[in-house]
Amino acid sequence: MRFVDGPVAASVPASSANLGPGFDTLGLAVGVLDGLGAEVVDGPLQILVEGEGAEDVPRDERHLVHRAMVAAFTEMVCEAPGLRLVCSNLIPHARGLGSSSAAIVGGIVLARALVEDGRSLLDEEAALALATRLEGHPDNVAPALLGGLTVSVTQDDGRIRVARLQPDPEIAGVVYVPPDPLSTEVARGLLPDVVPHADAAANAGRAALLVTALTGRADLLLPATEDRLHQQQRRPAMPDSMALVDALRADGVAAVVSGAGPSVLALVRDRDVEEAAARLPAGWTLRTPDIGVPGASVEVG
Repeated sequence: MRFVDGPVAASVPASSANLGPGFDTLGLAVGVLDGLGAEVVDGPLQILVEGEGAEDVPRDERHLVHRAMVAAFTEMVCEAPGLRLVCSNLIPHARGLGSSSAAIVGGIVLARALVEDGRSLLDEEAALALATRLEGHPDNVAPALLGGLTVSVTQDDGRIRVARLQPDPEIAGVVYVPPDPLSTEVARGLLPDVVPHADAAANAGRAALLVTALTGRADLLLPATEDRLHQQQRRPAMPDSMALVDALRADGVAAVVSGAGPSVLALVRDRDVEEAAARLPAGWTLRTPDIGVPGASVEVG
């Protein structure tokens, strides 16, 4: 097994999962990008981090990008003697915007690019399967890897099926990021083990409607983003986020909790971005990124 000469660089988008009713199924690539670089070296592991999470993430083998790289090397039956890893993070951590999925996908595509013929050894299907195993579910890793709007399903045999769609270019995203984080584990811990059949049926119908709304029927966004399975149940962990969702929806804005929260995503027409952005709560930060952006990209050399 041969490694390529020189460094490789990767860019990976943020992602917003669930989008209201599409729990653990729908995901949207969001144009906030983490930049990563890696090089095989003879010396010990070196990790440099700047930007989001720089004060908190480990600089050793526990670093999530490094762990994903090691897992990808194992899949390709190789081992790097040493690595130099550089992370320039723009995706907020623990805010429901897929920072961990971006790290996992970034590590996988970096490792694949460092190995000659890496793409033939670890194709997109295998890369997605590995990313899903590391993350636990595919709703964020699928758009981070593939871009666009993704519909992901885990089959009974464990295989991941993904449909990638392109959102209507007239639909824009407004992301409201609160000052305080919320761990996915805490958010998931608030969900019940059993849900009423009527609620499951309602979400299934709205998730299907949302795919239609995002790909050409923006007039359906508000009813299509209604949810009964997870947002209200998580209200105790993020009351300010849910209050913002309630206020926006009361005014006709298709607002949802982004992933497990606590960020809020509003899906609006391009012409309504400025009006939606004006609803930013005090102390929060605002992002107005493109949505449905391309997935992870890599440059060699």
